[in-house]
Amino acid sequence: MLKNRRSRLTPFFDDNALDAILYTDMNNIRYLSGFTGTEAALLVARDRLWFLCDSRYTEQAREEVVDAEVVECGAARIDAIADIARVQGLVRIGFEASHLTVAVYRRMAEKLSGVEFVELGGELDGIRTAKDSAEIEQLAAVAELSSQAFLATIHLIRPGVMEVDIAMALELEMRRRGADGKAFDFIVASGERGAMPHGRASEKIIQAGEMITIDFGAAKNGYHSDETVTVACGEPGDRAREIYGIVKMAHDRAIAAVKPGISCKDLDYVARSYIGEAGYGDYFGHGLGHGVGLEIHEQPTLSPRSTALLGEGSVITIEPGIYLPGFGGVRIEDTVVVTADGCRLLTKVEKELRIL
Repeated sequence: MLKNRRSRLTPFFDDNALDAILYTDMNNIRYLSGFTGTEAALLVARDRLWFLCDSRYTEQAREEVVDAEVVECGAARIDAIADIARVQGLVRIGFEASHLTVAVYRRMAEKLSGVEFVELGGELDGIRTAKDSAEIEQLAAVAELSSQAFLATIHLIRPGVMEVDIAMALELEMRRRGADGKAFDFIVASGERGAMPHGRASEKIIQAGEMITIDFGAAKNGYHSDETVTVACGEPGDRAREIYGIVKMAHDRAIAAVKPGISCKDLDYVARSYIGEAGYGDYFGHGLGHGVGLEIHEQPTLSPRSTALLGEGSVITIEPGIYLPGFGGVRIEDTVVVTADGCRLLTKVEKELRIL
């Protein structure tokens, strides 16, 4: 499996005439090597890999890292890279310009004075866009866990309960079900706070008749889930029902349009145009969705500015919303995997309006 992932690097070697690629981003290092620790570097040549770490991770790396030479180098990691480059005759090395700091780059340029460094941007992260079967299995499992945890705690949403209490109970339930932790700080935004797309849970007390938007996700084995449910705490007003219906239809239309080859820009337009035609286009300010995997937000991005195309195996969110200052908001989000003939839902909470 890891060899198949590494084969995706071949175009980078060919197009840039590289001798090696240096990885410092831990998500990419995990993806290519299997290492689950928190600090390392990975130097990848066409037919050989070097995994560089300090003594804290040497034994772990020897157990987890596949088909790479483990080099214990302590704080002198750049010196170790320089030694490998000199011995192996590596004179042209690509690096993750999107992740490497300027300070580290300058030290590398000084220590490896005979090496030409080639900037490679976010396209290196793009090799993770199409998930393999093992990743899809992990993502499906954590999405299922997260959805079931939400359904097990939804009865706690009632008048008089603070938003933070809902968030804490949901996180605890996820951990009880085997999650390593939460994927991000949960959004629990009730009443007028629902107009904030990223309204993290506060000490606000939920009131009868309010809409509550809950954006939640779990992390397990390095992979993440992402789902948003908007519910009504008691009978909602006519306008709240109208907005919910518009967002739900935009959500459903976008999911129905998902297929390999569709542009992320066009998919965003499916939902955005419907919300616009309903008169709320100015109140949907964010993109339709994003990739999910080893990071909660990764490629591709679904937005009016995106140039990416969806491919089979991509795992993305579909999350249209309407946010009205002084009134509140609605967002509905599911995570799907792109299949040969459409998509499959990974998140499991039914998205018809729930009145609690």
